[in-house]
Amino acid sequence: METQKEASNIIEVVGVVKEYQMGKIKVQALRKLNLTIQAGEMLCIMGPSGSGKTTLLNLLGLLDAPSSGQVLLHGTPTENLSYKEAARLRSQYLGFIFQSFNLFPVLNAYENVEYPLLFLDLSPKDRRDRVWQALSDVQLREVALHRPDELSGGQRQRVAIARALVTHPLLIMADEPTANLDSESAEAVMNVMQRLNKNKQTTFVFSTHDPRVMHHATRIVRLSDGVIHHDHHEATVTDLVPKRLSK
Repeated sequence: METQKEASNIIEVVGVVKEYQMGKIKVQALRKLNLTIQAGEMLCIMGPSGSGKTTLLNLLGLLDAPSSGQVLLHGTPTENLSYKEAARLRSQYLGFIFQSFNLFPVLNAYENVEYPLLFLDLSPKDRRDRVWQALSDVQLREVALHRPDELSGGQRQRVAIARALVTHPLLIMADEPTANLDSESAEAVMNVMQRLNKNKQTTFVFSTHDPRVMHHATRIVRLSDGVIHHDHHEATVTDLVPKRLSK
């Protein structure tokens, strides 16, 4: 992939409009939205239902295309990609974490983490090394042979994080990653992601309502009616989070 912008800019959203047809009515989910995501950020996208945050996450993940405007991945426009081209870029450059874990119940933790590597041109040894490293990064080597139904919710989400990490993506997107976890498990999962961000410069984008996620963010973007109303960077996040947590 050619880099046309500064290497620190992973994704740029430029003047993006996203419209949906609902019967005879055309609804704008995003309205000329601009956003730049840089390497090493832990960015939290927040907003009420209908604010456009899920639509934005789908565009960032190349799961959908804008009605107009551009989404650039490392400087390369993505809005006109074919389904196969978008799928190839997702497998190479993006990782995904879901609130329902989305693990294969018949596969053990090792096999779940290995699965996305089966679509890449890697030797068996390279696959094996990557899987063990990813499981080590989330501190789950000891449960590598356990199936999801033998793991706690927090452990399953950490397997999902390892699966997202194993392809060495530019960016990992997490949709409500703590929604199905108790407080202790949610804190453990967020600590793992924060450690990966600090030690490996892994870039995360979260879509969430959870103040526990906000507490770990270096940047908070608030959406309302398809528009960014607030974009708080690292200097102000620590001031904002305690106020929200205390409500």
